[in-house]
Amino acid sequence: MNVQTKGQLSLLGASRLKAWEWVLWPLLLLAPLIFPSQALIINEIAIVALFAISLDMILGYTGIVSLGHAAFFGLGGYAAGLLAKHVSADPLTGLLAAAAVSAAAGAVMSLTILRGNDLTRLMVTLGFALILYELANKLDGLTGGADGLQGVTMGPLLGRFEFDLFGRTAALYSLSVLLLAFVVLRRVVHSPYGATLMAIRDNRLRAQSIGIPVASRLASVYTLAAGVAGLAGALLTQTTGFASLDLFDIHRSADVMLMLVIGGTGWLYGGIFGAAVFKVMQDVLSNITPQYWTFWLGLFLVVLVLVGRERLVNPRLWLRGHNTGGQP
Repeated sequence: MNVQTKGQLSLLGASRLKAWEWVLWPLLLLAPLIFPSQALIINEIAIVALFAISLDMILGYTGIVSLGHAAFFGLGGYAAGLLAKHVSADPLTGLLAAAAVSAAAGAVMSLTILRGNDLTRLMVTLGFALILYELANKLDGLTGGADGLQGVTMGPLLGRFEFDLFGRTAALYSLSVLLLAFVVLRRVVHSPYGATLMAIRDNRLRAQSIGIPVASRLASVYTLAAGVAGLAGALLTQTTGFASLDLFDIHRSADVMLMLVIGGTGWLYGGIFGAAVFKVMQDVLSNITPQYWTFWLGLFLVVLVLVGRERLVNPRLWLRGHNTGGQP
């Protein structure tokens, strides 16, 4: 067995679910049934987690910064809503169509991120999201404009499961899509293709010098991430029956970046854990202090950055750092 074959087998092994994951995911899928009163927030967490891991694909694994990732989220949401309203109310058809539309937009947009520095990419991606925001606002005959796209009614999932008011079907649907996307993306990042992405992230010039096609890799992963973001947007529209300009808003992109700050970049679970912590904190703090919940959330993020995620979770590291002279 040569070195290349051993490396491929090692990557394949890393992409497989571990023993604890075989416990975690069934528990997540059962959560809407175990906690039926929390099905709506579980559905929200699953959707924003999917959105977060799509951003992690370009930020954590490739080093592409983006402040306009909500553009693809919004495109997916409106594509699914318009398809359901005018063509077909089948959820899975709408999901695939939304992913295709967002991926196509990502392929076009990827041409603008191949050159320039991080600041340039931030401005270009933000500008793209703002353009789509204004287009959705002006094309009110199609999108509903500032009033949003209303009257979106979804058919039963797989022809059998109706979307109920309590959100149980919606939560199970979103969690299932999240799991499927996670497994696929996990396989991607632990493949030779994923290894080239991380090489580009670490040193683009060195990656290019050893023969990695940097431009095509950046374009392909950006297209993939855009398609996954479109899935998340489609899920939100399908499970709420509504699409608004808020889908394109800059706060969507900012929130998902905060989730990755909380959960960590460069591992897909960072987006999932970050989304869960962010949404639970938002829900709890807004109930306790409706007027000042953003203050406490901001304070938490400041402490998280200053202290460090590992030390915040494990206080024993404070003592270890003090004893060894390490930095806090």
